[in-house]
Amino acid sequence: MDLVRSACSERAHLVLESGTGTGKTVGALCGCLDFCKGTHKRILYLTRTNSQQRQVMFELRRIAGRKKVFGMALQGRRNMCPLTHTDEELRDGNPEELSKVCSERKARVTRGEEDACRFYANTISTDLKTVMRFAREQLPTAEEFVDHCVDHGLCPYETAKMIVPAADVVAAPYIMFFDGFIRRTLLDWMESSLSEVILIIDEAHNLPAYARELESAKLTDLSLRMADREVDEYGDPEIGDGISLKDLVSMVSDALEKAVDEYIVDEDGIIPQSFLEEELMFSAHLTSRSIAGMIAQATNYGEMVRDQRRMDGRLPRSFVHRMSGFLTAWHGLEEAEYVKLVSVGELKALEAYCLDASIACRAVLECHASVHMSGTLAPMGDYSESIGLPSDARLAEIPSPFPPENRLVIYADDVTSRFEDIERDPRILERMTSHITALLNDVPRNTMVFYPSYALMERIAPKASRLTGGRRSFSEQRAMGQGELMELVRCFKSPDGKAVMHAITGGRVSEGMDFPGAEMELAIITGIPYPKPTARQRAFQHFCELRFGRGWEHAVKAPTSRKLNQAIGRLIRSESDRGIAVILDKRATHFEDTIGAVRSEDVLADVAAFFREEVVPARRAIPHGTDLRRGLQM
Repeated sequence: MDLVRSACSERAHLVLESGTGTGKTVGALCGCLDFCKGTHKRILYLTRTNSQQRQVMFELRRIAGRKKVFGMALQGRRNMCPLTHTDEELRDGNPEELSKVCSERKARVTRGEEDACRFYANTISTDLKTVMRFAREQLPTAEEFVDHCVDHGLCPYETAKMIVPAADVVAAPYIMFFDGFIRRTLLDWMESSLSEVILIIDEAHNLPAYARELESAKLTDLSLRMADREVDEYGDPEIGDGISLKDLVSMVSDALEKAVDEYIVDEDGIIPQSFLEEELMFSAHLTSRSIAGMIAQATNYGEMVRDQRRMDGRLPRSFVHRMSGFLTAWHGLEEAEYVKLVSVGELKALEAYCLDASIACRAVLECHASVHMSGTLAPMGDYSESIGLPSDARLAEIPSPFPPENRLVIYADDVTSRFEDIERDPRILERMTSHITALLNDVPRNTMVFYPSYALMERIAPKASRLTGGRRSFSEQRAMGQGELMELVRCFKSPDGKAVMHAITGGRVSEGMDFPGAEMELAIITGIPYPKPTARQRAFQHFCELRFGRGWEHAVKAPTSRKLNQAIGRLIRSESDRGIAVILDKRATHFEDTIGAVRSEDVLADVAAFFREEVVPARRAIPHGTDLRRGLQM
C-alpha cells in the first residue's frame, strides 16, 4: 500500500510482483484511494477476465464498510445489452457493429418508430435515482447490475453510462482502455482526462501479448469467401479500368493461395513486405496508385452495405469493408514494428503481426500514475521495457508472506517434452505417462495435470485416465465455452482427493482461477511450455534482440517462466494451503532461478514425503525478516 500510495503521489509507474493470494487487489485499491481523497483523480482498474473484475467489486464492498467509496463495473455492449442475450446475430457483433446497431435503435426511439429499443426508451423516461441508490449501496458486479436493470426494464449499458461519472473506481476490461476509440468513449463517460486517471492493471503479465494481438490484423480465406458472396448479394460494380469488385476479391484470394504455396513452413511463413502489393499490381496490370484507388472504392462499397444492413435491422457487417480495411492497414505498416505472415490451420490467412507491444500502451504514459501487478512479472525489467514504460519506472518484488515449507517444486530429469527428443525416443512419453499414473494412483490428492499443448495432452491424458480408473477425470477442451469450463472446474473442486483435471499451461484454468485448500494440492507439469518455433515467434525474437539486446530471454525464457509460475501459483492461496508441483522435464534446470525447482531422484517418494511433512530435497527459501521492499528500484 505504501509503494502504491507513493507512486500515485509522485506520478510514477509501479511494476509490482506479489504472489497469488497475497492481497494485491485490496492493497492497490486502498493505496490509490488514500491518495485520491480530496483530489479529482479517478481509479481505472483494468482486468483481463470477468472473474477478476468480480473480485474487484468484492474487495470494494469490504473497503466500503470502512470508508465511503463508490465503484462501477463496466463491460462491453455484448455483455451488457439485453438484446444480445436473445439475438444470436447481435451476440456475434464486434464493438463497432454493436455501436451502430445501438445508435440506429436509439434513433428509432426518438422518431417513435417500430423496432425501437424498449430498454432504451424506458431508460430515458425513468428517474434513475433508485438504480443509483442500488449501485451505491450494493456495489454490484457487472452481472448483478445487468440483472437489476433488466428486471426493471432498463438498458444496463446506457444506465451505467449515466452513473459512472460519480464513481471513484471504475473496473473495466483491457479493451476499454487499450483500444483507442473505446478509450476516448470511456473517458467521456467518466468525465475525466487521462491525466486525471490512476491506472491499475491486474494480471499484467498478460498485457504485452494482448497489446501485440490488439494491434495486429488478419484476413482469412473465409472472410474473402464471405466478401465474394456479399458482392453477389449487393451487386458487382466496376472499381477500376475494366476491373470489378469481384475481380479484386479474386485477386486477393489468389495472392493468399500463392503465399501459402511459396512461403509456408509448417504452420506459417514470413512473406516479403511488398508481396501483396506486387501481386495485385501484376494481376490488375495497374500502378500502386490505381490499386489504392480500387481499395478506396471497395471501402465505400463496404460502407454502403453496412448502412443498408443497419437500416434493415441487421448487424451492420461488411466483409468487403473488412477486406479493404485490412489492405489499407497493410500498405501503411512500419516494417520495423510489424512482420507480414501467411498462416494455415483451420483457416488460411494473411497476417500483419505487431511486434511492438508499446504501440498499444502509449496512453499509459499519459495517465497520472499506473500500477502494473501480477504474481508472475519477473523479470520485471523485461516487462517494463516491452510495454514502453520510462526508464525510471519503479520495480518492486514482494516476497511471499506464506510459510516457504508449504510449497515445493521438484523436477524429474529422465523425461522431456522436447519434440525432437520424443521423435527420436518414443520411450520418453512412456516414462512421462508412468510418472503421471504413479502419482495419480498413489497420491490421493486433488491433482491438476498441465500440458504445454493440446497435442501432448491428447497423447497422454486418455492413457493416464485408463490406468487410474478409480479417479474422476476432467479435461479442458479446445474452444470450450466459459460456462462449460466453469462447470467442469466446479465438479473438479469436490475435495474428496479423487479428482484429476487435465489442462493447458497458460490456458484459462492455469491463470486466474482459485483452488484453495484441498481443492488442489498437487500440480503435475508435463513439459516446459516454450512457445512454438513458428515464423511469427522467430520474428518476435529477432525484434527483441534488436530492440532490447536479449532476444531469447525476452521472447522465450520470460514468457515461459511466467506460464510455469502461473500454473504453480494455483497451489497456494493462503497461509494454510500446502501443495507440491512436479515438473516432468529435465529442462526445468534452466528455470531454477525463477521458479525455485530442485531436481528429484525419486519423484513419487518425494511427493509422498512432502505430504507426510518429512524431509524433502533442499531448496532456497526466503529468510525470515526479509525486507518486503526487496528489489525496489527508485
